[in-house]
Amino acid sequence: METYIFWTFLLAVVALLCAGAAVFIRAYLTGTAPSAILFRPKGERRLDVVDQASVDSRRKLVLIRRDDVEHLVMIGGPVDLVIESGINSSSGRSATASPSEAASAPVRRSPIFSRSPEPADHSDPPKF
Repeated sequence: METYIFWTFLLAVVALLCAGAAVFIRAYLTGTAPSAILFRPKGERRLDVVDQASVDSRRKLVLIRRDDVEHLVMIGGPVDLVIESGINSSSGRSATASPSEAASAPVRRSPIFSRSPEPADHSDPPKF
């Protein structure tokens, strides 16, 4: 039993030595440092989460940027939903916009389908 453990350990050590030698040989042949092969810098990130907002306890609206195009996605419900796609990305707010304009409240539109009827125009009598 002890011989199996010894030979397994010896095999693991030899495998690590072979892997290390392969890394150093590759680094020597390519002219780079051995650590550059193992810890190379990551490429440019193509995908980024720009902003997120909670809709309710389960769902979130997430604004995702991919290759300078933004997509608005609702996640967390029974189905993930793409709200808007192909939004042109502006890498920042315009330099001419003042902080008061950026912090202003959004304009609220009237609902398309509402329960309450619109106020009647009293200039004409109702026709039955």
